[in-house]
Amino acid sequence: MLIGRKKALYTLENAGCSKKVIQHCQTVERISLTIAKRILSRGHKLDIHLVSGGALLHDIGRASTHGVWHGVEGGKILRRLGLRMFAKFAEHHLGAGIPKNEAIKLGLPARDFIPKTLEEKIVTYADKLAMRNRKISYGRALELLRSDLGPKHPAIERFKKLHEEIQNLSGGGPAET
Repeated sequence: MLIGRKKALYTLENAGCSKKVIQHCQTVERISLTIAKRILSRGHKLDIHLVSGGALLHDIGRASTHGVWHGVEGGKILRRLGLRMFAKFAEHHLGAGIPKNEAIKLGLPARDFIPKTLEEKIVTYADKLAMRNRKISYGRALELLRSDLGPKHPAIERFKKLHEEIQNLSGGGPAET
């Protein structure tokens, strides 16, 4: 079941998300839709309504925690609400995705948390370009990720690859360094 924008915002509020989290989700949606429309204009197929709902609901787990577990909690909340199709957006948006071996080290369930669909990848990428309620550049997002995780963390390379994939699909050119 797809979800309308109004209902997604109500769902975030009803779950207990703060105004700041809701504003951030709206920013991620705006960035995601801009990227998705560019990709669609180049003849690629994707579900823009799924992108919108996934972007709005990706941080619903922040209603209960702000740690790395918010992705797992968000997936549980969305499944409980009958919004299973959005659960992977919550679970897979952390960092630039988390593979099973890193998930285990973080104390998460022993499985991959890597965005797989184009829609999930767009939302994951847009989330990195959203600092609170404003858009930041890829370069700034990369700098922040390096600062948070360390310059050699494997998530840095995953983010670079995700950036390159999105740029190639959207006609944005080669990846920035």
